[in-house]
Amino acid sequence: MLRLPIGYDNFAKIIENKLDLVDKTLFIKEVLDNTAEISVILRPRRFGKTLNLSMLQYFFAKEVHGQPTAELFNGLKISKLDDCMLHQGKYPVIFLTFKDIKANNFENAYENVVGLVRDIYAEHRILTTSDKLSDDDKDIFKNILERTASQSDVQKALQYLTKFLFLHYGIKPYVLLDEYDNPIHAAHIHGYFTEMVELMRGMFSTTFKTNPYLQRAVITGILRVAKENLFSGLNNLEVYSVLRPEYGQYFGFTPEEVQNLLERSELTHKAQDIQDWYNGYQIGEISLYNPWSIVNCIKQHGNLAPYWVNTSDNQLIKNILAMSSAQFKQAFEYLLQDKTLEYVIDENMVYGDLAMQEDAAWSLLLMAGYLKVVGQKFENGKLICQLKIPNLEVGTLYMKTIETWLANGHGLNWYNAFLEHLLSGKLDLFEQELREILEEIVSVHDTAKKSENFYHGLMLGLTASLRYDKNYELYSNKESGYGRYDYLIVCKDKTRPTLLLEFKKVVADKNLDLLDEKLTLAAKEALNQINTHHYMAQAKQQGSEKIIKIAMAFCGRQFVMLAE
Repeated sequence: MLRLPIGYDNFAKIIENKLDLVDKTLFIKEVLDNTAEISVILRPRRFGKTLNLSMLQYFFAKEVHGQPTAELFNGLKISKLDDCMLHQGKYPVIFLTFKDIKANNFENAYENVVGLVRDIYAEHRILTTSDKLSDDDKDIFKNILERTASQSDVQKALQYLTKFLFLHYGIKPYVLLDEYDNPIHAAHIHGYFTEMVELMRGMFSTTFKTNPYLQRAVITGILRVAKENLFSGLNNLEVYSVLRPEYGQYFGFTPEEVQNLLERSELTHKAQDIQDWYNGYQIGEISLYNPWSIVNCIKQHGNLAPYWVNTSDNQLIKNILAMSSAQFKQAFEYLLQDKTLEYVIDENMVYGDLAMQEDAAWSLLLMAGYLKVVGQKFENGKLICQLKIPNLEVGTLYMKTIETWLANGHGLNWYNAFLEHLLSGKLDLFEQELREILEEIVSVHDTAKKSENFYHGLMLGLTASLRYDKNYELYSNKESGYGRYDYLIVCKDKTRPTLLLEFKKVVADKNLDLLDEKLTLAAKEALNQINTHHYMAQAKQQGSEKIIKIAMAFCGRQFVMLAE
């Protein structure tokens, strides 16, 4: 039975407890080979960022918390590379993570930063007795340890520590900074964004800009917060987002790694389902699985569930979706049909843009792992990406969000009942509730389009959740019989109906008294089209025995529905 390190982000503990580690130690070689003095690696949450930085800490440092590191890498891939092993245990290391800096106000956040810096200094307390440090240096060290330092000295604390370590050991230290953007993310949500950006800018500028005591820095996060000038003036910095191929295989699990895990856990019979749920991320040519979901799925003996999307409150994502325009929401309904959309993507995240520019929202969703890129091109100096939902796990989050939109204050129980009325053939109740939806959530401007495509898209959106129901298969604009039907909902349960829907749009004229008659005539025409073109052929070939044919004719918010 596999003993997977669920929730472990300390490399040494995984080795000491003899847990089953997916060996990513060649990441160390990539870091050593990279010529950038400061590398910023951006990946979605729970994709192994903290663990990889912990691995770097134990590799470069001779001791961590008094524990020797030399034996930790025995038998791992990096141990076979002699040139790399020459660097093992040869550097002072400063390792810190900002993942817990997420207070409700700036005062508490600042105190958390002060406490974090104090703890880092405490790990290097040996410097307080070093004869290489001046009395002034030791006074600064003491003030930070005792949490009495000024804000200016707190901002310079990491720079000071690189200097103190160099003076003591004669070797420039590595700085490993995890989740650098987390405090800014929290500040944006809780309303102290400006103060936090100023604090972080001071820390990053003094530590990473022309610091003569710095060997190298590796920084991880989710978003590139560059336009707030956190790394202002740094010419020695390289940013590796999900749009760049570097470090592709080291954050997330490759197909080969997942296949090995499934074989060892005797779950290869579920390989396709697991791929559909958790694969789909793409870094360069590398296809990746969500590592958090994979280890939890294996622990739960192959049970498929939204492990990753349930590990966070997704509040920023929910805020973006809730405040979005009707066009933005329709785009998600389109994505839920497993289709591709093109949008301009800007890697430089400006949090203030999220409320005003939907391009910024698409960029955030991509960088945070809620979308993937399947193609990209430059046009007029802009990066245009083809975007898709990566997998079924992320799709479930969108599906639930769209269900909330469609419920429109009635509650999800109302929406589920509405959908069940359609699926069970209770069309009178379905028609009544559809009229409510058209009245409450559909704008006249939405319906003022030239064809029935809007109504087609509306019905696809209303039934989007069925894409995650194994009892149903959905088909849109497919050839069947002697033509191309609009929408087919195939139910695999032979006791329940399969639904074939055809849509028509009627243009209103000045005589509104005749509108109902025109709608009825158009619905009859659609029903006749279903029959004469034998659109039912595909459903019958798939074994459907009970087929309900539904014709719907629309004009603005009004419609007529006929069925047989």
